[in-house]
Amino acid sequence: MEQPSAPINFRIGCAIWGYKGWLGELFPADSRAAEFLHLYSRRFATVEGNTTFYSIPDADTVTRWATETPDGFEFCLKLPKSLTHNGLLQPALPDTVAFLETMRGLGDRLGPLFAQLPPSYSPARFADLEAFLTALPRHEAEFALEVRHLDWFKPPHAEKLTDLLARLGVGRVLLDTRPIYDAPDDPQLHSERKKPKLPLQPSVTAPFSLIRFISHPDRALNQSYLEEWVTLVDQWLQHGARIYFFVHCPVEARSPVNARHFQTLLEQRHVAVPPLPWNSIDTPTQLNLF
Repeated sequence: MEQPSAPINFRIGCAIWGYKGWLGELFPADSRAAEFLHLYSRRFATVEGNTTFYSIPDADTVTRWATETPDGFEFCLKLPKSLTHNGLLQPALPDTVAFLETMRGLGDRLGPLFAQLPPSYSPARFADLEAFLTALPRHEAEFALEVRHLDWFKPPHAEKLTDLLARLGVGRVLLDTRPIYDAPDDPQLHSERKKPKLPLQPSVTAPFSLIRFISHPDRALNQSYLEEWVTLVDQWLQHGARIYFFVHCPVEARSPVNARHFQTLLEQRHVAVPPLPWNSIDTPTQLNLF
């Protein structure tokens, strides 16, 4: 009798699944845009899926996403901006539930959904946030939250938020922008420096953790931060958490290789993570000389 496969406890990926600058490295040089999701999902086991922040796909598109990706692949999609950036959250609850219903077309490809709140959403709206998160259909999907107002990172609001998320089993999105803010000023960093410079307060408030690492194009300038993440990921995995680790980069062409570098660091430290699918595809083959 075939034994069921072990659950995947660690997934690493990028914010998007298609970028022409990945041709020749992540994708074969002659790949077409229509093939990008199929190819990406054979190289990484998850994607952040920023596309849903800007527009809501129809049911046919969601079904196509599911059919183009292999077993074990998961989309961690961002709630649309139209739901999270228009003031209070409670009025958006019906449309949020409708969005979830559409995304359920992904089946077992649906990973945690996350809400990214704007910097204007402060702890003064805690009652609204609590009511919104409590009303979410958390028995149907996993949810995570990213906050950007600085007061959420200060007492007593930080502790109050952590307690709320832990009580509801909602994940805390950890945004790490240190590599781009601690580095010397560089014009190629300006696009990502639009992301807020926020304190990093590592914590796990749900059965999973969702990490967004904003990497520097120069690999060496990421090293000390990635070393810290190796230790944290190892600790959290040993305590039974599932980890989703997404690597961004101001120079998008560098995102996949920076993610691959972190995978290598984990393996070198003997952290118990699954192999990166990309590595098995990219293994050089011996030339047939005869």
